[in-house]
Formats: sequence, C-alpha cells, structure tokens
Amino acid sequence: MELIDKINKLKSSPISKVINKRILEFKEFKNKSNEEWFKELCFCLLTANFSAEKCIKIQKEIDNGFLYLNREELEKKLKELGHRYYKKRADFIIRARQYKNIKDIITNYKDERKAREFLVKNIKGLGYKEASHFLRNVGYDNVAIIDRHILRELYDNQYISEIPKSLTRKRYLEIEKILEEIGKETELKLSELDLYIWYLRTGKVLK
Repeated sequence: MELIDKINKLKSSPISKVINKRILEFKEFKNKSNEEWFKELCFCLLTANFSAEKCIKIQKEIDNGFLYLNREELEKKLKELGHRYYKKRADFIIRARQYKNIKDIITNYKDERKAREFLVKNIKGLGYKEASHFLRNVGYDNVAIIDRHILRELYDNQYISEIPKSLTRKRYLEIEKILEEIGKETELKLSELDLYIWYLRTGKVLK
C-alpha cells in the first residue's frame, strides 16, 4: 500500500530522529507532577476544532494560570491570545479543576483505554480524540488520535470510504483498529504512527 511505503521511507529518513525525540519527551511526562499533567490536559481541552500550533502558544503563555485563574481572567486571557471559543474552553478548564490530581487518577488504571473512558465520561470537553491526545502526550502508546489529518490520509489511501462528519464511539474504535493494523505493518506504536501521518499531511511534528 502507498501509505505503508511512505511511512517506511520516513522511518529511514532524518525525520525519524525528530519523531523519536518527541516520543521520548512524552515518556518523560511519567516523571512530572499532577500540576504538569493538568496543564497538558488543559492544552488538549483547547485543541478541539482549533489549531494545535496556536494552542501550544496559548499553553506556554498561560502556563500555571490554568491552575488558578478565575473564569473571568481565564476567558480574558484566552480571548487576548486568539482562541475562538474562549468562553466555552474557560468553562471546561474551570470544571476540570476537580481533577487536578489527574496523574494519580490515570496512573491507577492498568489499561489506558479504560483510562480514556474515564476521561471522556468525566471531563466535559474531552471526546475520544482529545482524551487520546492527552494520554499520548503524557507517555501512553496504545490510543489513536483520530483528527481530520488522519481521517484524510486514511480516506486518500482507501482505508475508509468516507470522512465522517462526526465520530461516534463505535466508529472511533473501528478506525482505531484500522490504524492498529497499519501500525503492525509499519512496526510502529499508535503514538508514533500518529506523528508520522501528521508529518505526511502537514510537514510538521507537533504534539
């Protein structure tokens, strides 16, 4: 398959070092505090229907403010920094603060997919994509971040017959299985595969 060939070529190119370095950075999150995990959770809450690059800049600017700014201050800051959904995202972050011990909660799960179910069920604003994004960014390997770039690549390579307008849980898990198969063929974990496909679509390695 063309996609498999493209990924395998990238694996033996200089970009593989960049991707491996990024994966190591994610793994280092295992040693970070509840507060750092919570700030990463806030980053993932910001990313729904919004640019990941802009969210990275916002995260750097607000930093510890995610932990203590009141609703009004947080809305104002998000608006100043250009987030399109500043009111809603501020609300999600304030609500999520009841889980400031997010690292303790997640690391109690032996199965990261059960941890993902907890996140989707309990944290308003996190769907399967955002919950998977968070888990990958704090060092987990076996969940897929199925965003528009991934869907477009799967569609262009005829792994899926259409790009769904929205993803139900059932459809998300079906597409995750497709990505698992691609991962097996390319000898990549889902965490790594996401970065390779993202690079194919955008020419960038973000987080």
